[in-house]
Amino acid sequence: MGGEDVLEEKTTDISLKDLSVKLEEFAKARDWEKYHSPRNLLLAMVGEVGELSEIFQWRGEVDRGLPNWEESDKEHLGEELSDVLLYLIRLADICGIDLGDAATKKIVKNATKYPPKIL
Repeated sequence: MGGEDVLEEKTTDISLKDLSVKLEEFAKARDWEKYHSPRNLLLAMVGEVGELSEIFQWRGEVDRGLPNWEESDKEHLGEELSDVLLYLIRLADICGIDLGDAATKKIVKNATKYPPKIL
């Protein structure tokens, strides 16, 4: 997705809408909108999921928080996770899906489908 327009400060609370606007501006500035069809974005995201999978491919199971990982490996993981997220957001926008609303509805649906265990 490119790194030239990266925010300098660390952003901890950014909305999906904020990311969506940034992605749209990024694509427009580079005249990439013509390439951002649903199919192309999906295939690009699948490629990024492949890159994400490669990070874990030969590591076996890993502990939560990745305590035995080098910081550079964690940074690389963050980059690949971000690529997947950004393509997903862009795909949802191009398809006219409000991803935040859809995800919230899905959580509610899953809560009904999978009720909590009574202990």
